[in-house]
Amino acid sequence: MNTTSASRQLTFYTLSVFVLILACEAVEYFFYATGAESRWASALLLLTACFSVTACLTVYFHATPLFDRRIGSYSKRMVKLMGAAGSIELLYLLTNLYHFATESIPGRVGSEWLLSLSALVYAFGLLLLFALPERPGRVPSRALYFGLPLSTAALAGLLFFVRAELQPAGVAGLELTLMILGLGVAVLAAIVLFVRYRQTRSKAPWIAVQSLGIVVVAQILLLQAGNSSGLPLLMASGLHALAYAILVSQGLRLAIAEPLRERREAEERIEFLAYNDDLTGLPNRRSLHARLNLRFDEAYSGKTALMVLNINRFKTINDSLGYEAGDRLLGIVSEMLQNHVEGPEEVFRTGGDEFAVVLPESGGDEAMKRAHALLIEFERPVNVGGMEHYVALSAGIAVYPEDGHAADGLLQSADAAVHLAKEQGSEVKRFSKGMTTIAREKLILESDLRKGLERGEFFLEYQPKMSVEHGNILGMEALVRWNHPVRGPVSPGEFIPLAEESGLIVPLGEWVLYEAFRQNKEWQDKGYDPLCMSVNLSIRQFRQPRLAEQIGRMLEEIGLDPQYVELEITESMTVDKDAAFEQLKRFKQLGLHISIDDFGTGYSSLHYLKNMPIDRLKIDRSFVSEVMSGQSDAAIVSTITSMAHHLKLKVTAEGVENEEQLEFLRSQHCHEAQGFLFSRPVPAGRFERMFLQKLG
Repeated sequence: MNTTSASRQLTFYTLSVFVLILACEAVEYFFYATGAESRWASALLLLTACFSVTACLTVYFHATPLFDRRIGSYSKRMVKLMGAAGSIELLYLLTNLYHFATESIPGRVGSEWLLSLSALVYAFGLLLLFALPERPGRVPSRALYFGLPLSTAALAGLLFFVRAELQPAGVAGLELTLMILGLGVAVLAAIVLFVRYRQTRSKAPWIAVQSLGIVVVAQILLLQAGNSSGLPLLMASGLHALAYAILVSQGLRLAIAEPLRERREAEERIEFLAYNDDLTGLPNRRSLHARLNLRFDEAYSGKTALMVLNINRFKTINDSLGYEAGDRLLGIVSEMLQNHVEGPEEVFRTGGDEFAVVLPESGGDEAMKRAHALLIEFERPVNVGGMEHYVALSAGIAVYPEDGHAADGLLQSADAAVHLAKEQGSEVKRFSKGMTTIAREKLILESDLRKGLERGEFFLEYQPKMSVEHGNILGMEALVRWNHPVRGPVSPGEFIPLAEESGLIVPLGEWVLYEAFRQNKEWQDKGYDPLCMSVNLSIRQFRQPRLAEQIGRMLEEIGLDPQYVELEITESMTVDKDAAFEQLKRFKQLGLHISIDDFGTGYSSLHYLKNMPIDRLKIDRSFVSEVMSGQSDAAIVSTITSMAHHLKLKVTAEGVENEEQLEFLRSQHCHEAQGFLFSRPVPAGRFERMFLQKLG
């Protein structure tokens, strides 16, 4: 609430007080002018007391069925406070009602001191309500809910008894003491809560300040009334009703209605998220399980196909363009699937980059046709992260009941089918019994990979990088190999993707870096000419913010000069140019060389490639292998080498297998080459004998 709004409300309530005064004056003047008995003033006093009781007990009983379950501790305190104040106002109403019904002569009832007691309880209660922290108390809430109003009423009853035993002077002193205490506590509470409002700008304290301001005016009028029963007493009672009305009209909304609405919205949100995906709004895996199990009841004898779809290369897009672009891509795929399902088909997002489509009353053939039809819709490019991308999906099909008799089994079968489709580069795969074996073997291999790291089953092989012009060795590349204790050598094409998928590529990459550095230093210590060692980085490694510090510590520990290390990254790692530039800058500050591996297969922009702190481009083997038979590949190689020369970068060609290719590279002034023409990757001992000893 801003200051202007607060000032307007204060002005409104001030005018309300003056209007109440004028109304009372007008009523009193009317009855006196017409000769009517002042018994009407007692009736009006009784009416204002009714308003006060109604306001207090409205809050108190309104929260009874909700208590302890759906409102917060501040709200519960407010309910208890209104119950306590209401119990005193109810006593005041009953005494006035009894006097009005039994006494024909108008005058003071003698219970006006109850107004001061209610003001004292009300002001002190509001002060405690905002001063105490919001946390559970030692006394149970329900005990206070019922006990506090009863205790307050008992206190008022005790004061009735004490007052009856006092002399007139003592009675006057007691009433005056209660009036002054009520006024003082109300003023103090109003000041404290106003300061709190200025600090927090919260609506609740401001509402309390307005209500307390009315109570202060009422107490002043009670002091002014003295022993009379005229207008000041009537106004004080009316102002009490107005003070409670302010708290009811706005405080009830803030303390109870708003929390209930927010709680209801939160519950609806939780219910939605329990069965729907937050990002796409699609039903989630839990919904899919419930829908399938409901469908597969005992009476169902038909067929239902389940299609599971995965986004190919989603992890690369997510890592390269960032999670926001990945979320955008998931949203695009979600919209496209929803727009192209037919009839009773339903789309679900089951997690990560995985979606599912339920095809009711469909067998394997129909499901395969629908899968191909859906995948055709994804042949158009989409804009993700400001770039045009072709979104490729793989699909796996499983059919009830032959591929699974319940939701879990059917989904597991479809998952196995889609993962095999991705591994084999197929668009669609129908589940077969052998796929569970493949999935199990993959899980076992991942476990063996983790154990292999612990048991030291990995080793490095080295492939030389040769001068195209002179034919002498210029450096070497370290390549990781795995010798499985049971299966024997495992192909890098099999375990590297698995390590990437499982996250084990990070510890494996750290080991490769350390071992390559150590081996290079060992060769230098033997007296061989120092050569530059190239090591590949995975995208997960490259994204590590402290990778440069880690490499620096390794080099310092081993004692290897950074100028003899070259880190190879792929083009996909440079898509996020700002993050990539910062990481590469840290590498260059260490004194490392940097090359871009498999150049020509990624998405590098020449506009910012020229500003990247890199030293070398490595032409992908797919271009080199066809330079003698394909004009386009020869043109690509020629273009890359020419561009590199202009950017003052060195060029290494991979996959050189014959003299014709080497001669072509020589004509293009390529600097280095590596491939089977010179040597396959070989273990450290053999590499030393074949190349390093010849240099010595």
